[in-house]
Amino acid sequence: MLISEAARVTGLTPKMIRHYEDLGLLNSERAANGYRVYQTRDLDTLLFIVRAKDLGFNLADIQQLTSLWRDEQRPSSEVKQLAQSHIKTLESRAALLLDMAAKLRVLAEQCQGDHQPDCPILDGLEGSHCSVHGSRN
Repeated sequence: MLISEAARVTGLTPKMIRHYEDLGLLNSERAANGYRVYQTRDLDTLLFIVRAKDLGFNLADIQQLTSLWRDEQRPSSEVKQLAQSHIKTLESRAALLLDMAAKLRVLAEQCQGDHQPDCPILDGLEGSHCSVHGSRN
């Protein structure tokens, strides 16, 4: 199958598939005419990458996961450690997002939302009347 069909099946763009090949995550074969040809194992790899990205893994982690996935002698402890580390990262990001939402909620509750130009949201972003304090991230 050619790259356009592989892209359709996986939901990726041809450019992204080529990028994954450049990173060494995928090694497609070449036809006599020089076109990339994708086999079932290539599609399995691409779908593995898509699922890992859907779980928020970055490319370095995906490279490691792909390597572990291909290694039938891998210790599952390495996979679990990587997953647990990623869970901590996701939980930290979630806490940060919840904190950001809470701070913005306070500003939004202070805003009358009427025809007057006074806006605590903009004032808060400017810093002049911010009742929401916190460190800059």
